[in-house]
Amino acid sequence: MSTHPLEELLHPRSIAIVGASASGRGGGFLNPLLEQGFKGPIYPVNPKYDEILGLKTYARVRDIPGPVDFVISSIPAAGVLDMLADCAEKGVKLIHLFTARFSETGREDAAELEREILRRAKAAGIRLIGPNCMGVYYPAEHISFNEGMPKESGSVGLASQSGQAVGEITGNASQRGLRFSKAISYGNAIDFNECDYLEYFTQDPETKLILSYIEGVRDGPRFLQTLRAAAAVKPVIILKGGRGEAGTRATASHTASLAGSREIWNAVVNQAGVINVVDIDEMVDIATAFYFLPEMRRANVGVVGGSGGSSVMAADLCEEAGLNVIPLPDEIRQELKKQGNAIWDWIGNPADFSISMGDDSSAEAVTKLIAKHPSFDFLMTFVSGPWRRDPESFSLENHLKRYSLDDIKGKPLVMVFQDNPRFATDGDGMAEYDKIVKQMKDRFISEGYPMYPNIRRAASAVGRMIRYYQKRG
Repeated sequence: MSTHPLEELLHPRSIAIVGASASGRGGGFLNPLLEQGFKGPIYPVNPKYDEILGLKTYARVRDIPGPVDFVISSIPAAGVLDMLADCAEKGVKLIHLFTARFSETGREDAAELEREILRRAKAAGIRLIGPNCMGVYYPAEHISFNEGMPKESGSVGLASQSGQAVGEITGNASQRGLRFSKAISYGNAIDFNECDYLEYFTQDPETKLILSYIEGVRDGPRFLQTLRAAAAVKPVIILKGGRGEAGTRATASHTASLAGSREIWNAVVNQAGVINVVDIDEMVDIATAFYFLPEMRRANVGVVGGSGGSSVMAADLCEEAGLNVIPLPDEIRQELKKQGNAIWDWIGNPADFSISMGDDSSAEAVTKLIAKHPSFDFLMTFVSGPWRRDPESFSLENHLKRYSLDDIKGKPLVMVFQDNPRFATDGDGMAEYDKIVKQMKDRFISEGYPMYPNIRRAASAVGRMIRYYQKRG
């Protein structure tokens, strides 16, 4: 059980949205809470309305009749101090300041207002998330900052200094089947900062994998200590914003952070044992490997399902990513020969199925034997949507048979999903193709397979994961 202060604060009994409206960002915070089905009372606060989306609306926080634990501020910066006084009177525990235009503007009066807000919040015993951030996504508590986010919980914890990044990361990861314990956007971090969120996720039993987007660090020594402590018990993947000169300038105007030098950053993360990534795609790719695959310290891969040049490129890309594309063991060739397989002396690893001339039985036989052989630690297989053949190929079940997935259950499997709508030559065909592709991806996610759009990204992500476990011993 976590003893971190955030543990109590992230379980509010009631939420008020100051600046709520039927549309715009205020409405944007109200709609996700209603969609997620937040269990406690939700109080819109706006003197311009008597009711918003069917909920009684109050002029001020102090007018709310019941207790209020958590306040979301969606009002201009000039109104925050008055709102804070109401929150102090009401006994509010936590305020998420979506409100922006503070120190990130570079203006001294805005920075001083930010400092005064922190002083008054501390005096009232109120904790702050932000300002200038999207706040909290916590599916188990039915809290969200965007509509359409999954209601199911998972084991990924995310702390992001950027609201845009938190939306991109959660959106991209959710499409790949990852689910989150919590995702928190924290902006200017005048109260809780990057160290606090790392400490929280390190203690949090619901979180098994920690992701973080960071633009700047407020306390270097504490950050390194916290990072080491987190990486000692859980995989930590960090994306650093503001690595170069242009990024550093952008960081200053985004969240008022001191970005620091690229060399110092790389030294810090290497010492701590975390995984450093360069963009959101790489972060989600590596997180997908950790989320779906077991701990792996051996890297012998069997690559199946490619054809021609794709098999040759797969071998190169896997080796460059640190994977071992071992030769096909002779026992497999001999077994294929016993079965009367015409390609027994030709097939290799990667298994180029173009030489089977469309004989799915040969492809299935090779896949099954590679999956059973102890020399292979995991498989990487190419899959695609159906091609134009006959009406039977439009069936999901019949299409999936060609990949022999039931025979690979005992070994980790990575999917390289090639989106290739060759049978879809008209509107109806395209709709049918899209339908089957979605069904395939949903099936693969439900059965726990990590999916990648190409072999380069698959090999790189799995290679990074294996090296992480190898370093940990």
